Amino acid sequence: MGQRLGVAAALLGQPQTVVLDEPVNGLDPDGVRWIRLLLKSLAAEGRTVFVSSHLMSEMAQTATRLVVLGRGKLISETSVEDFTGHAAAGVLVRTPETERLGRVLAAPGVTVISDGTDLLRVSGTTAEQIGTAAWRAHLPVYELTPTRASLEEAFMQVTRDSIEYHAGATR
Repeated sequence: MGQRLGVAAALLGQPQTVVLDEPVNGLDPDGVRWIRLLLKSLAAEGRTVFVSSHLMSEMAQTATRLVVLGRGKLISETSVEDFTGHAAAGVLVRTPETERLGRVLAAPGVTVISDGTDLLRVSGTTAEQIGTAAWRAHLPVYELTPTRASLEEAFMQVTRDSIEYHAGATR
């Protein structure tokens, strides 16, 4: 309730610009949804809404534009769609011939990851190129699904050189 009261107090004067720092921290799912809808409605009214947050999944659902800062410097200022669209994506491939197709696709810049099932995650090439290579090698393919990087994956790629402490870092 304190979080909701703080947001309400910030909006009392009908400000054109609203700045909120981690507005969903400590909220239950209903409160998170309420904040998300509120922020979208404020933006729809023509107000500028700045939200500082480390919750990438929430920003993916709420934000239309991103400003990414790292070590006090501007790293990126763009739409969420452009931000995730420029991140390394891949293709999900389903085939009963994962090992053979993996060998066919092996090339510099191409990464093929098998999870031990009939699925491969391939990056560094397109679905069309994978389909053509499989057809030429007479290998069956049951699924070719291009995937986009999530906002979190894109954020990690863009900020990798600006992170002071990496997960799993040893001293």
